[in-house]
Amino acid sequence: MAKPAKSDRQAKIDAIRKQQKGADKRRGYAIVAVCGVIAAAIIAVPLYGIISDEVASSQYSSLAIDEIGAPADVCGEVTTEPAADSGTHVPQEQQVTYDTSPPAFGPHWNIAGVAPVSGAREFYTADDRPEIEALVHNQEHGYTVLWYDETIADDDEALGEVRGIAEKFSDESNRRNAFIAAPWTSEDGDAFPDGQHVAMTHWSAGGAGETDTANQVGVWQYCSEPSGAAVEEFVTEYPQQDSPEPNAFL
Repeated sequence: MAKPAKSDRQAKIDAIRKQQKGADKRRGYAIVAVCGVIAAAIIAVPLYGIISDEVASSQYSSLAIDEIGAPADVCGEVTTEPAADSGTHVPQEQQVTYDTSPPAFGPHWNIAGVAPVSGAREFYTADDRPEIEALVHNQEHGYTVLWYDETIADDDEALGEVRGIAEKFSDESNRRNAFIAAPWTSEDGDAFPDGQHVAMTHWSAGGAGETDTANQVGVWQYCSEPSGAAVEEFVTEYPQQDSPEPNAFL
């Protein structure tokens, strides 16, 4: 059998090469497309979070605090117990075991979880929350802390209400606006009482201007869901100046 002419062989080779180039080009386009999808996804995830946060914030910006969330009667009675350990600092690397969930007073780090300066925040998630020992220090200086559990954290609407309430305290020029909303997780300690998913705590001096440490109390109020009306009543009853060290405002 006669061998194919050289021109025929070259034509076949050229055809094969052309097919390979086409396949390589299509493969390159596919890789670029996949990379584009991955990059878009990487960008979209945090962007979605930012947009969601902005939407949640704007949803409540025009409302008064007592219009956010449930009415005040979703919260139980305010309870207190004698407080101690004002000024008791432990090393920053030391974790403290508190007797209550969450704590309203006790030994703490000599650092704050947040300070009322430009850019300070009133709302935290489990990803960025300051350590509890630092938040207790905030309470010593008059902060009210609203703690929300994992049930609230997993509920977008309820979490948005907590965020909306917290942002009502963003006016750093008002010393009364010492407020933090932070998560309480199963790793932090015991769960809240049955059916309760929000807790407000304050370290009270026993009244604004009180200096006798024997009069200090820890203050708690538990709620089944977020209530801006209850928060407003709580911080009015227990303002920043009613704390062991109100003038060392963080």
